[in-house]
Amino acid sequence: MIDTSSIDSVIGSTAYDSSGDKIGKVGQVYVDPDDGRALWASVNTGFFGTSESFVPLEDASLGTDGLRVGYEKDFVKDAPRVDVDGELSPADQDALYEYYGMTGTGSYTSGGTGGGTDTTRTEASHTDTDRSGGVGGPGQDTSGPNTDSAMTRSEEQLNVGTQKVQTGKARLRKYVVTEQQNVTVPVQREEVRLEREPITDANVGDALSGPDLSDEEHEVTLTEERVVVDKETVPVERVRLDKETVTEQQNVTEDVRHEEIELDGDATTRGTDRL
Repeated sequence: MIDTSSIDSVIGSTAYDSSGDKIGKVGQVYVDPDDGRALWASVNTGFFGTSESFVPLEDASLGTDGLRVGYEKDFVKDAPRVDVDGELSPADQDALYEYYGMTGTGSYTSGGTGGGTDTTRTEASHTDTDRSGGVGGPGQDTSGPNTDSAMTRSEEQLNVGTQKVQTGKARLRKYVVTEQQNVTVPVQREEVRLEREPITDANVGDALSGPDLSDEEHEVTLTEERVVVDKETVPVERVRLDKETVTEQQNVTEDVRHEEIELDGDATTRGTDRL
């Protein structure tokens, strides 16, 4: 039994069945307005939580991982469908008590919506329905012996959607690479060249301006160009990460069940087909 102080923790928690399999998320908790006891919880089931099923909290316990109930997942999912509108009508209560093989009295309101209209349930006893979901008495299904002559045929339908999940990460990383570059650079240098010219009328004055015989020296400075290498860092381009959405088609294959109705007996019929 869930303690009254734990009701807020139950709402929004994850419900697990008696084997530890996940059933779904708890939507609302229905309490007895007389003493505040938590008696029923609605659990989101089906594909993507599109349906809600009711489960008793009589044998349930609340742990760090969520709510643990005393029934199997499939059995909870097949419970009678009841509108989650803040109250349980007497008919809703009868259907749930009969399905789970329970007896009880009381009125139950939703503890997940801040209140609701009280509903009263008279005492009922259902000893011929067990927890495994087997039906031993009349009136459990709309096709039971206490209803009209029609049967309700049901089928499963696929509810397919998409969910965005993370598949990976991409990042930009910059690192330094060293490589050699060969550049041809023209350089100049000076070399000594000996030139001889004969004595002419044009240069005879310069040739005879000095002493007749003497020791002399003439010095010429030679120069050359040398390669000077300097490096500078300059920006060359900008690189960024971007994302684009690609749409593709994926096929989903799933088994779905449906009911078929056929005539069984010796009666003569006309115009009847197997559904």
